[in-house]
Amino acid sequence: MAILKVLEYPHPILHQKAEKVAEVNAEVRRLLDDMLETMYDDDGVGLAAPQVGVLQRMLVLDYERDEHSKGNPMYFINPEIIWRSDEKVCGTEGCLSVPGQSAEVERFTQIRVRYLDYHGKEQEILADGFLAIVLQHEMDHLDGILYIDRLSRLKRNMVVKKLEKDRREKSV
Repeated sequence: MAILKVLEYPHPILHQKAEKVAEVNAEVRRLLDDMLETMYDDDGVGLAAPQVGVLQRMLVLDYERDEHSKGNPMYFINPEIIWRSDEKVCGTEGCLSVPGQSAEVERFTQIRVRYLDYHGKEQEILADGFLAIVLQHEMDHLDGILYIDRLSRLKRNMVVKKLEKDRREKSV
């Protein structure tokens, strides 16, 4: 497995819509494995293919992991939300593509997602709590949406300014 380069805001690929995966094959599974390894290496809980420069509708996540062990890695190919709860919740989100920053984002408390698994078999999952939030965040990436795009203009500008300041300080 290989560690991939995670693209950071404002890279233009991060705002492009990803294409459906035509066939789940060895090449797709190898990319999923590399994405999972990259996510673990960056201490993330989710990673979408556009974040590593691949405009394909796939993502990996492991929301049960901790600093000592891998939890329950999950693979989603061509995921689509087929149901959303009426209820929403606000939670603090961060992103490997917007490093070192976080903000409150509103998400649906429950979603039902249809997707292909690692082996290309169609699956459905009813997600709630943290899993629902992570899935919605990662699925946004497949449509070219970053969590900062869901913030008010003022809050978004504050996050972007902090990100730019952090980058300047690291380059000194």
